[in-house]
Amino acid sequence: MTQTAPPAPAKAPENAPVPRSRVIIASLVGTTIEFYDFYIYATAAVAVFPALFFIGSDDTAKLLASMATFGAAFIARPIGSVLFGHYGDRIGRKATLVGALLTMGIATFLIGCLPTYHQIALWAPTMLTILRFTQGLGLGGEWSGAALLATEYAEEGKRARAAMWPQLGAPFGLILANGFMLFLTSVLDFDSARDIANYDHPFMVWGWRIPFICSIVMVALGLYVRLKLEETPVFAKALENNEKVKTPIVEAFKTSWWPMVQGTFIMVSCYVLFYLMTAWILSFGIGKTSAGGLGIAYHEFLVVQIISIVFFALFIPVSGWWADKSGRKTQQLWTTVLMIVFGLSFKFFIAPEVVGTGESANIPQIVFFMSIGMAIMGLSFGSMSAYLPELFPTNVRYTGSGVSYNVASILGAALTPFVAVWLNAHGGVGAVGAYLAGAAALSALFMILTHETRDVDMYSKDPRGSVRSK
Repeated sequence: MTQTAPPAPAKAPENAPVPRSRVIIASLVGTTIEFYDFYIYATAAVAVFPALFFIGSDDTAKLLASMATFGAAFIARPIGSVLFGHYGDRIGRKATLVGALLTMGIATFLIGCLPTYHQIALWAPTMLTILRFTQGLGLGGEWSGAALLATEYAEEGKRARAAMWPQLGAPFGLILANGFMLFLTSVLDFDSARDIANYDHPFMVWGWRIPFICSIVMVALGLYVRLKLEETPVFAKALENNEKVKTPIVEAFKTSWWPMVQGTFIMVSCYVLFYLMTAWILSFGIGKTSAGGLGIAYHEFLVVQIISIVFFALFIPVSGWWADKSGRKTQQLWTTVLMIVFGLSFKFFIAPEVVGTGESANIPQIVFFMSIGMAIMGLSFGSMSAYLPELFPTNVRYTGSGVSYNVASILGAALTPFVAVWLNAHGGVGAVGAYLAGAAALSALFMILTHETRDVDMYSKDPRGSVRSK
């Protein structure tokens, strides 16, 4: 009698869907660390580094020198976007994101371990600049990878809403950074106006180092989450169809140079607004009244910033919903118009002679002004992680979107704190606002010249020529 073999156990599907929660956390955690690291540095560059890493009697010159090291990362970011974009389009999004996270996180940790100028002289600002540059390399590959992770896993018709998750890392990271600094300055009783020249103060000796060193905890969390990811279905499909290229940067400039130009200038005003509302506004808010600042206590201004950042977070989901409903181009154009109007309002709302200085400063008016700016920032930033990747085909999407995003960082962010300090010193806050309005007008022009991307097919070799069926 012939025995019938028992049926083989059913195999789990090879490409079981990755839980949505895992994709959200993996795309969110990296940008949270990115903005935490960046803003911890920006805060220190304004409040601590001029005293610890630079010498001289001119406070403005020391601040400008500190801001120059802040800008070094932005020079590195396009290089990082090419480096990590190459591997992201060659070997995949997952492995590349892990590498970008480690590069950024280790550099941040080491900044917290640096000796100061008073210990090793010129070696201190030199090492600070090198580590800042290394931060920029990692950051150059972080955003585009996180954005692709979100968009290439997104459900039909919900790409902008899915893509807003890595964008939420910006306000989350800023709140963490500001909250940590507020806690430390309160516990250690540090007042920037009173203690900045007191090199024996605990905050100046070791307190400022803690946020940098503690970033390694978040890096470890991000590493754990990302190692548990699978490759995105869009990239996996491209590999299956043998669509990857040997040198993505060459292919990107050959086939997608115009989208890279468009993406760069679409993004530039968003960067200008962000770094005016974070790095520059801090230097302006706590700066000496004799130098055109408001002379507000450091810890008090941190509270103002934290309140305004909440509006940044609230309007990012609004941006994603609006972009899915009306289209990326329409949503971004109207947001940019708001940005222009906001820029032209600076001299009426935030000028020292209008808002007051020191203990007499009108804090509610400052909170209102900064909250409006951050709300507009949320509307601009929220859908960018869908808008930029949708401009490019899969085989150069990591490289193309990364180059656009990070070249925009040089034009819109690296120079902004430096230029804004100079403009305020020579033309007042009205000149700073006009600078923002001009950048926004430039972005609006390139948005008009760019096609709508809401319905492009992410699997297509040419997203400009292929749309999804609705």
